[in-house]
Amino acid sequence: MRLKRRELLQAGGAIFGAAMLPATARAQAKAPYEFVVKDIVYHRDDKPRLARLYQPAGTGPFPAVLQVHGGAWNNKDRTDGQNTALDLAAAGIVVLAIDFRNAPEAPYPASLQDINYGIRWLKAHASEFGSSAGQVGAYGTSSGGHQILLAAIRPDDPRYRALPLADAPDMDAKLAFVVSGWGVLFPLERYKLAKAKGDDALAKGHDVFFGSEATQVEATPALIIERGEKVYLPPALVFQGTADQWTTVELAQRLATDYRNAGGTMDLALYEGARHTFVNEHPFDPNSVKAVATMIAFIKKYGSEQHAQR
Repeated sequence: MRLKRRELLQAGGAIFGAAMLPATARAQAKAPYEFVVKDIVYHRDDKPRLARLYQPAGTGPFPAVLQVHGGAWNNKDRTDGQNTALDLAAAGIVVLAIDFRNAPEAPYPASLQDINYGIRWLKAHASEFGSSAGQVGAYGTSSGGHQILLAAIRPDDPRYRALPLADAPDMDAKLAFVVSGWGVLFPLERYKLAKAKGDDALAKGHDVFFGSEATQVEATPALIIERGEKVYLPPALVFQGTADQWTTVELAQRLATDYRNAGGTMDLALYEGARHTFVNEHPFDPNSVKAVATMIAFIKKYGSEQHAQR
């Protein structure tokens, strides 16, 4: 079955992924996994909430990743960043890329409620996909990179855990690992930059999602740690370009220092000259290939069956 890459990326039904392999998978020495891509319903509220499942062939055990899209907290859906999801699936990693409520529909913390629910749902159903609850981590980009770090360090926050999971009411939302790609690590700093640059649409997106500058401060992962709040710190990988327009290298280093000083493990990977969204927009660029390969190695390490049993 031969498909053009665009057709594979846009398809919503079941597709056998060996037909068209992504960039990083082709560069790897080991033979890539075949995989299936299909949409499923992971949650129902006023309407079905869809997720796109990327399922490697075989029985596993596979690491599993909840993928959280970007979109300035106001737009995009589960199809954002499909090139990376394809790479991960070809490397033998289960990916569940979820739709969640964006700010025009519901402001903060509604999206965090959906993400927290998604983590618990994936952990509860992991065995169906050849994984296990202890092997479930998450990956987010841009605003999704900000939100997944929030979800990771606050798994028991009652605001985030507000949606009950009927088939596994006691399942927690603690992750085995977390990956943030070009995350908006300090939302208020980007808000100030957007206003200084006259980017009214982007600044308005912050207003619609957060409602106030005080809420942006309240929901900043590094500041949460610096305030001494009780946090959960799974192994983390944060990566971005040195030319990212919205998060400086110094701010990324500040987060990494805070995380480590609080007792967590954080790898910080900086890619020379890369800008915001570089992996999604330029997946064949050497920086992008290296970033995805680093992410795969990180996920394989902390999402392994052996690590889950510790």
